[in-house]
Amino acid sequence: MRLISELSFRLKLLVGLLIIGYGSLCAAQTNPPKGSLFIIGGGDRSPELIETLVRTAKLGAKDYVVVLPMSSVEPEASFKAIEVQIARATKSKIGNLNFDASKVQDKKWLDSLRGARLIFITGGDQNRFMKIVRNTPVYEAIHAAYTNGATVAGTSAGAAVMSKFMITGKQLQDTVYKDTFDRLRAGNIEFEPGMGLVTSVIIDQHFLKRSRYNRLISALAAHPSFDCIGIDEGTAIIIQGKHVTVAGVSQVVRITDPKNLKITAKHLLKMDGMQFRLYTAGDQFNLK
Repeated sequence: MRLISELSFRLKLLVGLLIIGYGSLCAAQTNPPKGSLFIIGGGDRSPELIETLVRTAKLGAKDYVVVLPMSSVEPEASFKAIEVQIARATKSKIGNLNFDASKVQDKKWLDSLRGARLIFITGGDQNRFMKIVRNTPVYEAIHAAYTNGATVAGTSAGAAVMSKFMITGKQLQDTVYKDTFDRLRAGNIEFEPGMGLVTSVIIDQHFLKRSRYNRLISALAAHPSFDCIGIDEGTAIIIQGKHVTVAGVSQVVRITDPKNLKITAKHLLKMDGMQFRLYTAGDQFNLK
């Protein structure tokens, strides 16, 4: 009798936990982040693109901008470059939070990051940025700001970090770095955990300028259910929930849904087709 009673209690506990978990999942699905992502493919940023960024952020009189320059080997110069551009488009205060190991627990800095209306992640090396931010309160603060309505922007390396699975730029089967891949082989692309601000999307940058088709196709083969998006220089995608708008001077490539994807005995990729889309400024689409 005691055994039956204990089993009944455990069953009720399990059912209760499942209900709680399901409720949390539904809440997460019905309460998406209130903010926006403004993802720039690198290169020169036109005044018009920066003005679009400022409009997207909806900066009010008391709002401020935070720049995170940790991707760059010259963080001060990187900060100054974007500060000058943003200052031409808004009177909002612009702060520089160059986090390192000594600052990732700093409450004052973290509170400032959480309260920012616009967060801008500069270019450089996405691996350098994530090495500082991963598994720290800085990561959580960026997510909190985005959830509460902030616009999180990034260019080049700052674009790559947006993905849950971040392209590092390294070919696993070739130790020499190149802008694109020499071949389409399974297991050639290296991913590391990114910021996860978009969870089923992989971002590649400088896309048309550096002809990174092979790299993005390799990413699609690794994650065939994802939206794989290549953003050219001077161009951005603006993500609000599942909705995407293209801005800037060039184009955005989106590849999805590989058909009959296979890997040969020599680890070469092959497929019968995939969805290929090419967008310009003003175009809109929804993520999968």
